[in-house]
Amino acid sequence: MQTARDVLTPDALAMLQTIEHAGSFAAAARALGVVPSALTYRVRQIEDALDVLLYDRSSRQARLTAAGAELLREGQRLLAEIDAVANRVKRVATGWESQFTVALDGIIHRTTVMELCESFFALGAPTRLKLREETLSGTLEALTGGQADLAIGVALDPSTSAGVHGKPLGPVSFVYAVAPHHPLAAAPEPLTDELLLRHRAVAVADSAQRGSGLTIGLLAGQDVFTVASMQAKLDAQLRGLGGGFVPESMARPHIEAGHLVVKKTERPTRVIRVSYAWRGSAEQQQGRALQWWLQQLESPATRRALLGPVHTSF
Repeated sequence: MQTARDVLTPDALAMLQTIEHAGSFAAAARALGVVPSALTYRVRQIEDALDVLLYDRSSRQARLTAAGAELLREGQRLLAEIDAVANRVKRVATGWESQFTVALDGIIHRTTVMELCESFFALGAPTRLKLREETLSGTLEALTGGQADLAIGVALDPSTSAGVHGKPLGPVSFVYAVAPHHPLAAAPEPLTDELLLRHRAVAVADSAQRGSGLTIGLLAGQDVFTVASMQAKLDAQLRGLGGGFVPESMARPHIEAGHLVVKKTERPTRVIRVSYAWRGSAEQQQGRALQWWLQQLESPATRRALLGPVHTSF
């Protein structure tokens, strides 16, 4: 009698995936180019080896039992692991990562990022590129949690995380801005905390999955409208849905067009210094994709462009 190891091959797991996607044994047989009886026989071999029923035979559809659903879930995970092993082997052979993920904070200038991506793709490297949008402490968490290979726009000190290296990207200036029709637009300056407390603030949610995340520039007891990205925050403030601090480089076109009004507050001008960070150790050789991105970030012009145009007259 065949054992579970004999029948739970990658081909068998892929067959179960095909049956699930097709919805019936007949449709799956057509997709695989075999007769339905051959497909049924292979499924029964797996059931006999595991001593379970994978499909409910009372239905004309390929309806999984609870045991079948669990095998499908685990099978998908095992196939993904096999693919990951193959990709790691390929990386060892070529030096290129199979996939390279960059976590970008919402303050990073997207046009510059896309120009860098365009240059990377021009290399013809066998690396798939993935971008993740993060905010506040979520940018560093994506790196330390293994969801990203490089993080750009880290507001926290990356050196506090084991195995993480970081370098300064530069300063980001923030201005307090509201729409021209917002009540605070005509208020005398500087705006006091007492006055700000009476009006709704627009805040970006921290994308960190662990912990409580960061909150910046909010007053205790203040009404808050929370949005998912810095662009959404800017849109909300343009509509007069609240006020708040936004990166000067992002706000400047709207300020120059008269769609936002910059207001001085009693609080000092907000300037934060952000970094870029990556994982690695002295013993671990860097992949060629990481090497390329770090080389681009060595350029002062590239670092400045990632933070957007600089303007200080407001």
